[in-house]
Amino acid sequence: MGNVIVIYESKYGTTERYANWISKELGAKCVKRKDLDINELSNFDTIIYGGWLCAASIKGFKTISDEIKKLKDKKIIVYSVGCSSPKKEATDGIEKMNFEGIDNINYFYLRGGFNYNKLGLGNKILMNMLKIKLKSIKEEDRDEDTKGMLDAYTNPIDFTDKSNIVPLINSIKRTV
Repeated sequence: MGNVIVIYESKYGTTERYANWISKELGAKCVKRKDLDINELSNFDTIIYGGWLCAASIKGFKTISDEIKKLKDKKIIVYSVGCSSPKKEATDGIEKMNFEGIDNINYFYLRGGFNYNKLGLGNKILMNMLKIKLKSIKEEDRDEDTKGMLDAYTNPIDFTDKSNIVPLINSIKRTV
């Protein structure tokens, strides 16, 4: 499979769960972003980065994007994990925010989970602002995603599923 490294930043453990599944499937090294020696990236042919989403920003991705010019000869795959359903219009915004001006990224959105009780104060404030916005939608106009998200504030959700990594794994296997 070549030299592959999986780097991740996880909040609830869902991004880490995906990182472990991906690394096992590929026989790749798996490392938390905070434990990464950035100079080590030159030893790998394929770099996979996974981060959780916060306001469409992939947490920790700056570690890779800051080094992107040095990594131009590498295959770079990025996945983000969020609790929303993976609709194209949502992922377009994520790509624009995180990859503008970067050409060699292959991006995947993987559905994760949400546990309001595990949030820190800052994230609770942000998520309460979202809750207010979602509640302002008339009940008859709320789609299933909106209803599910509102319910998740009191009932934690977890959409992680190993089958979600199949397209990412296949994209690597096609090019190796």
